[in-house]
Amino acid sequence: MRRMRIITRIMTAAVLVTATTSCGTAVRTGSAAMFLSIDSLAGRRGAASPGQPSATLVSDVLTLVTNGGGCTTAAPCPTVFGDSGTASLRLVPKNPISGTDPSTTNEVTISRVHVEYRRTDGRNTQGVDVPFAYDTFVTAVVPTSGSVDVSFELVRSQAKVETPLVQLVNNGQVIGAVADVTLYGSDRAGNAISATGSIQIEFANFGDF
Repeated sequence: MRRMRIITRIMTAAVLVTATTSCGTAVRTGSAAMFLSIDSLAGRRGAASPGQPSATLVSDVLTLVTNGGGCTTAAPCPTVFGDSGTASLRLVPKNPISGTDPSTTNEVTISRVHVEYRRTDGRNTQGVDVPFAYDTFVTAVVPTSGSVDVSFELVRSQAKVETPLVQLVNNGQVIGAVADVTLYGSDRAGNAISATGSIQIEFANFGDF
């Protein structure tokens, strides 16, 4: 009986190791012939007159609009703007062969962007310490040569009226976070492909600038 228990444990461990290895290999390699590379990731502050894209996003949780729609300098309109992001994408062959160029079958269509926030101090409860993660949908084709810029919503306006960002309007604090951005797509043969990049975000009521 004891021998049977030992054999059973060994067989179970072997199955677990095999399953783990297979899963990890699939995640690392995938079936697509190309790697999806994020060459750069930038954020643009949402405002009546948005600023320039930056490698670090300064996200203002409230903007006082002073013109248009009855808004004046004397009677500004408190307004919430979402912030946008832009990822520069290109494809890299996994196994390049001299004299062989990728075909249009290898082109990748991006269809979904997942944004998730985290803090370096480990306080990462969504809706308490950081905004909720979310998915947004885009359509963009990454060619086999050259690059393409894909724009998406990096911080939703909805997040700025929810905890923890809405409290920043009056408490004078700053929340530093990292946004992990994952872009998902597939090539023309139906093989799934994805890539993840990160960008630093500083959330606060910075005033209008």
